[in-house]
Amino acid sequence: MVARIVSGKSIRGMLSYNEQKVSEGNATILLASGFATDIENLNLFQKIGRFNQLTKLNTRSKTNAMHISLSFHKDDKLDNERFQQIAAEYMERIGLGDQPFIAYRHFDTDHPHLHIATTSIRRNGERVKTQSIGSSLSEPARIELEKKYNLVQAKGRSLKNDPYLRVAEYGSKPTKRQIANITQSVVRDYTFTSFQEYKAVLSLFKVLANRGEENTQMFKNNGLLYSIMDNNGNPVGVPIKASSIYKGVTIQALEKCYDLNKEKRKTKKDDLKRRIDNVIQKYHLISTKTFQNELAAEQIALIYRRNNEGLLYGLTFVDHKNLTVFNGSALGKEYSAASISHMISGQDELKTYLKKPLSMNISLQAERSSAPLNATILESLSIKDEPDPIMKTHRKRKKKKGKNPTQNLGL
Repeated sequence: MVARIVSGKSIRGMLSYNEQKVSEGNATILLASGFATDIENLNLFQKIGRFNQLTKLNTRSKTNAMHISLSFHKDDKLDNERFQQIAAEYMERIGLGDQPFIAYRHFDTDHPHLHIATTSIRRNGERVKTQSIGSSLSEPARIELEKKYNLVQAKGRSLKNDPYLRVAEYGSKPTKRQIANITQSVVRDYTFTSFQEYKAVLSLFKVLANRGEENTQMFKNNGLLYSIMDNNGNPVGVPIKASSIYKGVTIQALEKCYDLNKEKRKTKKDDLKRRIDNVIQKYHLISTKTFQNELAAEQIALIYRRNNEGLLYGLTFVDHKNLTVFNGSALGKEYSAASISHMISGQDELKTYLKKPLSMNISLQAERSSAPLNATILESLSIKDEPDPIMKTHRKRKKKKGKNPTQNLGL
């Protein structure tokens, strides 16, 4: 089970997103708690009104919506009754059992999942402290529920094999429905700080966001079109206007997210850098494909940004673990395209550190009994690979004589 908690400023937007899924046949209401009547008897505005009864008690807090998603492995066989039990127990375990909430089961991805809509304002007007709720309450709750209901464990699951969103596929479902689902989910869950970063995340799900060229009327009027992409990254079918999708995915709406997201992602920056370093520190040289695959194992998607001539000019890291997006230069100079390109090659060259054979240690100790045993460093193993097309103009660096192979890369 994978649990995600997203704080927001719009009760209406959160409920409208889920209610729209229900009206389209892509979701159903599983459970409602804290309402004075059956949830089926309430329309959207009445549901919003129930939450507003609490948000009015704390007008200083602008962030008052909590949107929780619980995603399960496709091998987890869950009926509606079990979903209800898990939703109710999860809310109790994270200290929100007394809050009004609505649990929706969604059917728009391959794996079973549900969304829980609630508010962070309590009956006494106090705001729920959400800063550490993920690590201190949600994570222990996830582990206990996995054990209790024999669920596939989230820890160690590959994002590649268990995607958070279903990749768009032209013709499989109505184009607008697929694009709306992906764009709204990305806006809701990922912290991006520019249009390019937003566009990068969408590309992972085969959705193209197009503003037009800067000198066009479309660009000047803040127009935005979305299309599904084929396997070559080309748009297919009729593009969808951003304004035709329920609010939240137009240029004006996206721009409101940038500054807020800059603050939200700050606390996740060091963790992303550490996981990138886990990969970088293993290699003297690395191909673009291997770099992407190694980062994917760390739940990081790497997007190479190239100009019209195919030359690399930027890197974007999408952190699926923390749902953040950073351009390499925003992480630090050593993560920029200019720095990383110095280790990109057509082949992989690992740093390999091995201890000396025991017999060699004994021999050396006999010759120099006063000297401590040292580990020898063998030459790096070179794994042959096809030439990397991105590096056609990049010359392989020659090893200098006497260079200490244990030196850190100067990235």
